[in-house]
Amino acid sequence: MKELFDSVSNNCSKLVTKSYSTSFSLAVKMLSPKIRTDIYNIYGFVRFADEIVDTFHDYDKELLMNNFEKDYYQAKEQGISLNPILNSFQQTIHRYHIPDEMVQAFLKSMKADLHQTEYDTKEAYDAYIYGSADVVGLMCLKVFVNGNDAMYNELKDAAMRLGSAFQKVNFLRDLKDDYELLNRSYFPNIDLGKLDATSKQLIIDEIEADFEYAYTNGILKLPVEAKFGVYMAYRYYRRLLKKLKSVPSEKIMDTRIRISNPMKINLLARSYVKYKLNII
Repeated sequence: MKELFDSVSNNCSKLVTKSYSTSFSLAVKMLSPKIRTDIYNIYGFVRFADEIVDTFHDYDKELLMNNFEKDYYQAKEQGISLNPILNSFQQTIHRYHIPDEMVQAFLKSMKADLHQTEYDTKEAYDAYIYGSADVVGLMCLKVFVNGNDAMYNELKDAAMRLGSAFQKVNFLRDLKDDYELLNRSYFPNIDLGKLDATSKQLIIDEIEADFEYAYTNGILKLPVEAKFGVYMAYRYYRRLLKKLKSVPSEKIMDTRIRISNPMKINLLARSYVKYKLNII
């Protein structure tokens, strides 16, 4: 029966999340059980699209991307797909009335990664980040507020800024792979081959401003079902940024920054104490 297939599909999206990102998976576990499945479903969709453009080098990425998009819209129209990731994602899209504009913006940025290697203007850079990260934050926010449009409108700017911060940290962390393996340079007007301390600090200042806005105007005001999980993701990325700050600009291309599993547990424990004491 369809309910069993939907359950299997949801479990596939959960497996994708756990397999590809232990950090994000840990944060999702801190969400209320009522909303975890839909966040897994969103992650599964965006992860598969990202894998197509970033890692499937021996295959026709453009064809795969076009088929992925076509199959998604068939799933959305029919309410079912034999691709379990698309089947679970379309359920979440329908359940929370997530606008198609968000999906289209995301797919546009993913398809840009097939051909575009540089972002020479802030406008192009912002447009890419909006599609690749901000709208993902907005999709998750749709789940968090569960139809409360007033709360969504109040928190949407903060959700976008948090998505931007996460993406910019990823850019900084993945400079070597993006620049040397994928031939991509996302930060406008910055020569990544000669990244200096001033340029690096400008990037960090931008990220910290996004984090501060997102924390004050968004995380603190989230529904209780979502607050702790989002706070955990925020703490994780802030720790990543702290480690990136400590790496000299001339060394950042040669250093892969990670958060160890013991540190993740430490972050979880300390965050939980703050949460229970209503400090957040």
